[in-house]
Amino acid sequence: MKTTIAIFALLLGALFTVDAHAQIPKVPGMDLPTQLLGALNNVDGLGLNADQTSKLKDNNKSFTDDIFKVLNSAAGDDVKKNQFLDLKKTRQNFLMGLLGQQLLGNYNKKIANLIKPFKKQLGLAALAL
Repeated sequence: MKTTIAIFALLLGALFTVDAHAQIPKVPGMDLPTQLLGALNNVDGLGLNADQTSKLKDNNKSFTDDIFKVLNSAAGDDVKKNQFLDLKKTRQNFLMGLLGQQLLGNYNKKIANLIKPFKKQLGLAALAL
């Protein structure tokens, strides 16, 4: 009798485990470039005008594309490092011209926490950020 109860309890537990596992939704994951671009495009609350927002988002798209083009290239680490640093310099010059010192500071603060999780995944490419 004890073995029957034990087997019944085991089967009942397995049934609930299968049901609980089946309830976990399958959410499609976004690829890393899309996630990074989403973080860079988060400009809500910065007070940018439509022209600034449009130019910034266009630059974010090309910047993200350039990062992954260099990251996926066959170049050596030293070459990639220099390319990432050049990308960063070019981007900072663009952002300074578009946003000015104060808005650039606000933008950098806003996205700093958003891009932090990506830095480990990007490895050497994090130099560009």
